[in-house]
Amino acid sequence: MSVPLRHQVGQLFLVGLGGTELDGAERAWLRLLRPGGFILFRRNIQEGAQTAALLREAMEAAAGAGEHIPAIRALDLEGGLVDRLRDLLGPSPAAATVAATGSKRSAQLHGELIGRSARLLGFNTTFAPVLDLALPPAQPVMRTRVYGDTPEAVVRYALPFLDGLRSERVLGCAKHFPGLGGGTLDSHLETPRILRTWAELWDEDIAPYRDLLRRLPFIMVAHAAYPLVRAGGETPASVSRFWIHDTLRRRLGFEGMILSDDMEMGGLLNRMRIEDAAVEALMAGANLLEVCKDPALIFRAFEAVLGEAERSLAFRSLVRRCYTRVAAHKGKLLNPQLPRNPTSEQLARIRSELRLFQTELAASERAQRSELL
Repeated sequence: MSVPLRHQVGQLFLVGLGGTELDGAERAWLRLLRPGGFILFRRNIQEGAQTAALLREAMEAAAGAGEHIPAIRALDLEGGLVDRLRDLLGPSPAAATVAATGSKRSAQLHGELIGRSARLLGFNTTFAPVLDLALPPAQPVMRTRVYGDTPEAVVRYALPFLDGLRSERVLGCAKHFPGLGGGTLDSHLETPRILRTWAELWDEDIAPYRDLLRRLPFIMVAHAAYPLVRAGGETPASVSRFWIHDTLRRRLGFEGMILSDDMEMGGLLNRMRIEDAAVEALMAGANLLEVCKDPALIFRAFEAVLGEAERSLAFRSLVRRCYTRVAAHKGKLLNPQLPRNPTSEQLARIRSELRLFQTELAASERAQRSELL
């Protein structure tokens, strides 16, 4: 049975929700759009059972008649500064804290604990690890989110972290391609202009993606411009065919799913309307579009993509190819089963494991420092 065009378009969207439970308006627009997945934030997460119930409700509202389709259920759970479960489960350590121990085993345990925390609450995807380099220009922005200042250091800890996620049946997403290490601005607010040459980016910033390519189900593209690379380099990478199709898809040979960073971020919307950004991102080669909060912006992006697909046969074919890729990956990687409520014992256990891990990391870091003295 053929899938209606508007439902194909819906599967290309990863959307945010307003609060801790769905209201009538959200149920209505989820039924209308049928998005391919959801991303939750701290505003959505209050209790364990409540979070799992919210994900179930959203999946049911977005599914066809009685159909439980596989849905991406994502959150940003890196540990440290970006930790959506901090209030519920306690803090997870940052990437830089793990790297400071010098232990690949600690990086794997970090991935296992983050994966276990996410899965317990009903998530199947976390937008981590960060593969950006810890270069001096970006230090005030990225801070402890990064593993190290060389490609080798990033891969040394990102690889076991991904192994840990996979052992807990949670998908990881590398970010922010092609790299934010040379940026001085926060792309949530402004568009970073990364003044690095192609050779610098290819040999350093992009190197971790080359090394980890076959281990990555998702790659997220940054809202950053790279003016030294080529003419037209002021275009954000997230809507650039050069960066997405030519570099990531063709030159690197990435076969997984490519998604934009949140399209509500100032790094994109200070350059263009969300309607144009959504269409251009798909034309550039993205498969999934994140719109993380405002229903009005979600609708505007959705209607722009649908309208362009109705007008243009070429764009309609592109949407169909994107939908086919996303549906195939979701069918292969995601379990359509609805999330179950975590028990109080399970929540207590993961809180205890996180506290113990923090203590072990602190002891390991102290031992590492004493060896250097």
